[in-house]
Amino acid sequence: MRKQVFVLVMIIVVGVLLLPQYSLLQKEALSQTGSKVLLIPREGFSQDLDLMLTKEVGVMTSMLKDAGFEVVVASRSGMPIIGSSSTLKPDKRLDQVNLNDYAGVVLACMAVGGIPGPPIAPETIAIVQQAVAAGKPVTAQMGSVVILAHAGVLKGKKYTYPADPTMASPGNPVTDTKFVDAIYSGKGVIQDGVIITSGVCPYVEKFTKMQGMEGYVDGTPELTRMLISSLKKK
Repeated sequence: MRKQVFVLVMIIVVGVLLLPQYSLLQKEALSQTGSKVLLIPREGFSQDLDLMLTKEVGVMTSMLKDAGFEVVVASRSGMPIIGSSSTLKPDKRLDQVNLNDYAGVVLACMAVGGIPGPPIAPETIAIVQQAVAAGKPVTAQMGSVVILAHAGVLKGKKYTYPADPTMASPGNPVTDTKFVDAIYSGKGVIQDGVIITSGVCPYVEKFTKMQGMEGYVDGTPELTRMLISSLKKK
């Protein structure tokens, strides 16, 4: 009987001693999970692929890493996105993504200069819907703002875009019925709840400068800062 009591006491003592360490390990695991950000680039034609890879994806990745976040890149095919001087190799395919592992989602733009953009992967639509429903911040810039509209998460929400939607033109929200009930709010960077949008990507800034147009500033840095701020508040 005494031996059984002694064993029981030792189990309790060991459990008490190990509990803080176990709790610490749990917190570290949760912290590591919460520090991941999912970045989804669109595959297909881009007006300036190298500019997207370096000045947008590159800048976003660098800023997020400097803020202590791990960036995981996922695409539908999982194949490298190859520009003339830059290459982006995804870490996984979209069908391998478990959104529970990520604190937020970034949708990178692929500027298409007024022509239809790359097809929107249904996996991306599902991820966006799940993220917004879970209260996780989602960012989209210029050409990828349309993904938010097609995911149905822009209804009643403010969004930005480079062109005035009252002026019909190829690639403009006014020609896409999915933007009905969304609130156009200019071409800058804006946040409405967990949704953060930017109307001007690096290519749009470059193109408008070449055309002598003013007021089009690449929103990549500000968009990423807003995302980092939202992630740290969670």
